[in-house]
Amino acid sequence: MTGLILLIKYALLYGAVLLLVAMGGMWSEHSGVINIALEGIMTIGAVAGALILCLMANQPPALMVITSILVACAAGVVYSALLAFASINLKADQTIGGTALNLMGTALALVLVKNYNLKHGGGQSPKLTYNNSPFIFKIGSITVNVFVILAIILLVISFYLMYKTKFGLRLRACGEHPQAAASVGINVFVMRWAGVLISGFLGGLGGFAFVVPSVSIWNFEQGVAGMGFLALAVMIFGQWHPLRIALCALFFAVFKALADIADSTFLGSLKLAKEIYRMMPFIASLIVLAFTSKNSKAPKAEGIPYDKGMR
Repeated sequence: MTGLILLIKYALLYGAVLLLVAMGGMWSEHSGVINIALEGIMTIGAVAGALILCLMANQPPALMVITSILVACAAGVVYSALLAFASINLKADQTIGGTALNLMGTALALVLVKNYNLKHGGGQSPKLTYNNSPFIFKIGSITVNVFVILAIILLVISFYLMYKTKFGLRLRACGEHPQAAASVGINVFVMRWAGVLISGFLGGLGGFAFVVPSVSIWNFEQGVAGMGFLALAVMIFGQWHPLRIALCALFFAVFKALADIADSTFLGSLKLAKEIYRMMPFIASLIVLAFTSKNSKAPKAEGIPYDKGMR
C-alpha cells in the first residue's frame, strides 16, 4: 500500500511537470517555432523561483508561493524571448538556437546560484536550500502539491484558447501556412512571438514545479535532469493536442515515478543499479516514438522562418 501511495504521489508530481512543459512546447510549435530550448527555459524558471524562495524565507507562506511562481514564469518568458528574437526576427536556425539556450541555461543558473551562496556564506556551492512546505498539502493519505492544481487549470485554459477562440485559430494558422494567414490580415510575427512567450511561461513554471515540491535542496549542476527533453517526447507522442498530451504526460510520469521508488516496488527485487531505473522513462520514450513517430502530424510550417515574400 505504501508503494502505491508513493507511486501516485510522484506520478502526479512528474505528470504535472511534463504536462506544463509539453503544453509550452505545443504553443510554440503550433505558432511555427520549434522549441528545443525547453530544458534551458525550465532551468532558468527553476533557479529564479528557488532564489526568490531563499530571499523570502521569513515572509508569509502564501506570499512566498505566489511571488516565487510569478517570478519563475516571468523568468521563463524573458529567456524564451531570446529564442523568439533569434528565430522570428533574425530567422536563425531554430534547432541550433534552442540547443544554445539549453547549454547557456545551466551555465547561467550555476553563476547565479554560486554568486548567491558566496554572498550569503555558502561558499561556491551549486546547491540551493529552500523551504518547500508551503507548496505541499495532503488529500487523505496522498501528498499533493499546488502545481498539480495549476497544471489542471492551465490544461483547461490551453484547450479553450487553442481550439475555441480566434486567437488559437490564428496562431495555429501561422504554424500551418503563415503566408495564407498573412493574406487575411494576421500578423504572423506577433502570433509566433505570442506562441514562444506562452511556451516560456509554461516552461518556467514547469521547471519550478520539478525542482521545488520534491526536495528542499537542489544541485543546479544537473539543470533539470533532462525533463525538458522528456517533455518534448510527451508533446510529440501527444500529437500537439493538450488532452492527448495530458494522457501521455501521466504515462511517462508513471515510469519516472517507478524509477524513483524502485526499492519500494517489485523492481527492488531485481537488484539493479539505480542508474538503470532512472533510464526507464527515457527508454520508454525512445520505444514509443520509434513506433509512433511515422504517424505524427506536426504543424506543417514549424521550423521554417516566415518570409513575407514567399508564397
